[in-house]
Parts: sequence; C-alpha cells; structure tokens
Amino acid sequence: MAEPEAPDRPVKRSLTLSGHRTSVSLEAAFWDAFRELAAGRGVSVNALAAEIDAARMPPASLASAIRVFVLREIRAGSPRRGPDPRA
Repeated sequence: MAEPEAPDRPVKRSLTLSGHRTSVSLEAAFWDAFRELAAGRGVSVNALAAEIDAARMPPASLASAIRVFVLREIRAGSPRRGPDPRA
C-alpha cells in the first residue's frame, strides 16, 4: 500500500514545455493551486508552465518561478484590506 503524500514534501511531476519533457518538484499545495489557476485561465498546466518558463529570468528554476507565480496570483485575488471588522 502506497504512503500518502506529505503536504510539505515536494512531489515530482512531468511536464511538456514546447515539445520537451521536463520534471518539476512542487509541494502538493502548490500543484493544487497551479492546476486551479490553469483551469481558471482555460489552459493546460503544460501551457501555463511554458508561459512561466518563457518569462522567467535564469538562474531561477522553473519550480521557483511557478511558486512565485502561484503566490502572486493568490495575493492578487485576495482582498487588499484588513480583516472584516464585522467578523
């Protein structure tokens, strides 16, 4: 029986970028958010990863670029003000 993935341990997945196979290791939470962001844009994970790969500045790794992309997208979609005082 396979052990469940630890949420803080990177998980390696294969991607195809511009016809070339590569692998990227991200924590499960980043993979989940990345898939959701790709779906929300109506593109595949491979297509979104290729966009990020084309825009990144080496020596940043693709995994780091994806993490930063996910973080920025989540921050951009969240309220910029403090907590709701009515809560």
